Amino acid sequence: MERKEKIENYLNGHQELKDALYKIPQEVWQYKPSPTEWSVHEIIIHIADSETNACIRLKKIISEPDTVAPNYDQGQWAENLPYHQMSIDLALELLGCLRRQNCELLNLVEDSKWENKLNHKASGGLTIDKWLDMYINHITSHIGQMNRNYKNWQKSKNN
Repeated sequence: MERKEKIENYLNGHQELKDALYKIPQEVWQYKPSPTEWSVHEIIIHIADSETNACIRLKKIISEPDTVAPNYDQGQWAENLPYHQMSIDLALELLGCLRRQNCELLNLVEDSKWENKLNHKASGGLTIDKWLDMYINHITSHIGQMNRNYKNWQKSKNN
């Protein structure tokens, strides 16, 4: 996939997430398939939190190569922050703003900076291309999780 196409796919993730979310009835948003799995509401808040961290990582790849990527424990955030009381609308707005800003940066960054690497615990050397792939796939993966929640909720209502 070409760089411009990747950037476009990354940007489109915000709208794809909104489209997928609004196909799921609001009464399902709080449903948890099991105590250890996230609800749709928690998934949306998590995605906004993840994107906040992604923004910092991207800027570190560009401006501070060969340093360590900041990590966060997504499970601890979901468990210890009041995700179910946080606004989905604000999370989606934040996600859209961050994606647009990151795309602006990606379109402005010098070609030579695309070779920079950030040391990432799970991914090893994180380049901008790897970063893009990771965050394009992040939303796609969570849309699948949201859809599975909806199907599980439907099955639980039919039993």
